[in-house]
This record gives sequence, C-alpha cells and structure tokens, in this order.
Amino acid sequence: MRLLLVEDEVTLSDALVFMLKKKGYDVDAVYDGISGQEMAETGVYDLLIIDRMLPYKEGVCIIKDLRKKGISVPILILTAKDAVKDRVEGLDAGADDYIIKPFSTDELLARIRALSRRQNTMSEGETVQAGKAKLLLLDKEVRAGDQTIKLTLRETQLLEYLFRNKKQVITREQIINRVWGFDSEVDMNIVEIYIHNLRKKLAPEVCGFFIETIRGIGYRIKEGKSV
Repeated sequence: MRLLLVEDEVTLSDALVFMLKKKGYDVDAVYDGISGQEMAETGVYDLLIIDRMLPYKEGVCIIKDLRKKGISVPILILTAKDAVKDRVEGLDAGADDYIIKPFSTDELLARIRALSRRQNTMSEGETVQAGKAKLLLLDKEVRAGDQTIKLTLRETQLLEYLFRNKKQVITREQIINRVWGFDSEVDMNIVEIYIHNLRKKLAPEVCGFFIETIRGIGYRIKEGKSV
C-alpha cells in the first residue's frame, strides 16, 4: 500500500515515515501544500495523509481541488485544531477521516487500516462510470446499454485507473506503477498492448467514451463518440 504524507513539521514527518515503513507501508513525504497537491495528482497513491496547516497551500484547499478533479483516493487529514468547525471544514472539503494532534501511532495506524478496509470493500462491489459505460469491478465487465463486455483482471485495473482519473492525462509509467506494481520489470510497451485491446472491446459509439492518446505523454478518457 502506497501512502503520501504531506506534513511541514520535518521532525514529525520523518518519524511518521520511519514508523510507517517499519509497518510495511511504502511512503513518500513532502513538506508543503503545492508539492503535496502535485504528488497527489499523479494518482499512484492508495491513501493520502494531509496536514491541515501547510506552507503555500492549506490542506483543506488541496483536498477541495483533488475532489473537484475527480480524485477519489481516501484522505486522512491531520489537524492541531480541536474545534468542531475545523473538523467539519476538513470533512466537508472531502476528507474521509481526521486525527487530532498530538496523536498516538496506534491510533494513526488504526485509522489507516479502517480507511483501507473501507476502500477495499467499496472497490469490490463498486461501479465507476464514464460516458454511457459502467465498469463493474468485481465482475470485471463493462455494461453499456444492452451490451456486456467482459474484461481481464489487468484490463479492469487499467480501465478503473483511467476512469477514476478521467480528467487527467495518465502516463505509461503511472499505469505500470499502479497496475503492475512499482517493482515490476514489464516493458512499457505492455501498456500500449492493453490500451489497444481495450479500444477493440469498447466501441465509442456504444460506450460513449474513448481512450485518447496524448502524444509523448500518455492517455486519458475522453467522453463522447468521436475519436
């Protein structure tokens, strides 16, 4: 599970990264709001831990922007403010949970596990949509109109990633990292093969979207019928 920690207190950040890595998490850390949002928008993280008060851009503003861009990854917000209105503001912005400083590592780990379980449960039975098509994750199939298109596991994972980030261009490297794993040694060309297969299966006139190639960068979902 890959986490992004956005926390400007370097000592606290370093301690949390050390602890989380010991618990088996893959963690990246940045120390300001702008860098945090840029990293979060790569779409490669399974969970974001974002401090409320950050240099350059506040955590609540980051969360609002991520949700507006369709990024649905679970977010845990760290806050030093115990006022109800501050907690409500973070949750209303789109955070899934919050934890008040100072906190115990046991409580933080428990909240991470809870968000992870919630996300896994949702993913198993959840549908994600683009155009006229619904992707059923558990069934590994796309339904559009009266048609049902069966997908392989990798095709399902790749299409889910594109659907969840359909307002963004996703690079081949990001797809490899997300679908095959960061330690994978598969060739970049494998992405083109899977994209080709998905295009053959998913006709734009039926599904109401197509996978657009952004030359030299990657791919994105384009809603509509014309390629």
